[in-house]
Amino acid sequence: MKTLVDRIDALLPQTQCRKCTFTACRPYAEAIASGDANINQCPPGGQKGIDALATLLDVKSIPLNPEYGEEKPARVALIIEEDCIGCVKCIQACPIDAIIGAAKQMHTIIATECTGCELCIEPCPVDCITLQPTSNDNGYQTEKAKMRYEAKVQRQAQEIKQKAERDKRRKAALAKLIAAKK
Repeated sequence: MKTLVDRIDALLPQTQCRKCTFTACRPYAEAIASGDANINQCPPGGQKGIDALATLLDVKSIPLNPEYGEEKPARVALIIEEDCIGCVKCIQACPIDAIIGAAKQMHTIIATECTGCELCIEPCPVDCITLQPTSNDNGYQTEKAKMRYEAKVQRQAQEIKQKAERDKRRKAALAKLIAAKK
């Protein structure tokens, strides 16, 4: 059976945009469930999302709090490829791995995966990323976006673990070398 947090999270757009001030949709859902956040902090979810949360929680619907942004039509990011310098800052910023490319190579956005979170725009040093309207129904494909986000989080955790293991082996090898020279 789904918890209240699961049901709240399922109503959120899964853009992982942080506009609500939380690091992702799930922490925002947890804060709503615990009473630490209000239901009107998600611009991508808009009034429709607020109304759905109000219905679920059996509270009065309220307007989107403009402090968190404004509701906008569904959009996706687009890299102006001839301007891209391959810095990888956009790749690192994308919460769902919707940008592909390599260091010092041109990058591109997988438009069908992009949630329009805008997190890739600020770190771009050459301002080669724009937002374009999308005709995607709902714009975000929430389940797919949530799975991509969770996969990225899991991959990053695995990378951290592997780096720690490599560092541990290097230190052990170095200690062994030092001991052998004594």
